Amino acid sequence: MRLILCLLALLASASATAEPPHSLTGDIRYHRAFHSRFLPDDRDIIVYLPPGYEADKVKRYPVLYLQDGQNLFDGATSFIPGQEWRADETAQALIEAGKIRPLIIVGVYNGGESRIDDYTQRFSEKFKKGGKADLYGRLIVEDLKPFIDSQYRTIPNDTGLGGSSLGGLVSMYLGLQYPTVFSKLAVMSPSVWWSDRQVLKDVAAAPAGPRARIWLDIGTHEGKDDFETVIAEARMLRDALEAKGWVQGRDLAYFEDKDAEHNEAAWSKRFGGVLKFLYPPN
Repeated sequence: MRLILCLLALLASASATAEPPHSLTGDIRYHRAFHSRFLPDDRDIIVYLPPGYEADKVKRYPVLYLQDGQNLFDGATSFIPGQEWRADETAQALIEAGKIRPLIIVGVYNGGESRIDDYTQRFSEKFKKGGKADLYGRLIVEDLKPFIDSQYRTIPNDTGLGGSSLGGLVSMYLGLQYPTVFSKLAVMSPSVWWSDRQVLKDVAAAPAGPRARIWLDIGTHEGKDDFETVIAEARMLRDALEAKGWVQGRDLAYFEDKDAEHNEAAWSKRFGGVLKFLYPPN
């Protein structure tokens, strides 16, 4: 009996520590250890290709670059094991149903310990981190985008950028810095609070010119015990964009997700709405 109990305990322990299974859907490609001239650490790139990509050797597609690539498609690689955006399943279903334009999604893995540095536009004295978003932007625009455009049948002037949390913050910032590169932005649960709400100043200082189509959202249960401040900051960003000329229903969508928390499960549920707004069918 003791032996049986020991074996059961070992099996339970192994099950608890085992990695979750891979959960990929569709045509997924990897580019491991992608090297940039602008940041020291290499990072993996994961690419989702739409249905029919291989069948039609002529058709070209818009591209959406997303931060935190390990959390997008595969529960086995996500920050919280088993919790991922299901971006591949969502895109696949919406494309096959004709509800969105077929697109390529490029996931850029974060740099782990360098994530905060890469995804923030100003150094924080409080956290002693941050301020390398400009270099990260050059990684995407000057190194990664030309590589993806050379490897896949893209529409080079139809490029989107997105992410959540600090990934949403850096997407908003880089969208303002490269208005002729990024025509669509997915700004999900952005960390507006970073560096005394610097992103609001960035929006206010943005010059007139090309304007990206923007999805902006927030969950009403983000921020632990300070839900109201998080919601208020998202509204401040919405108001700042409107003050610069964005119009809800035309080139801006703002959504407050009732009871949603700050995690992959919440972003997964909203991602379909993101794609429908940014990539409606022709």
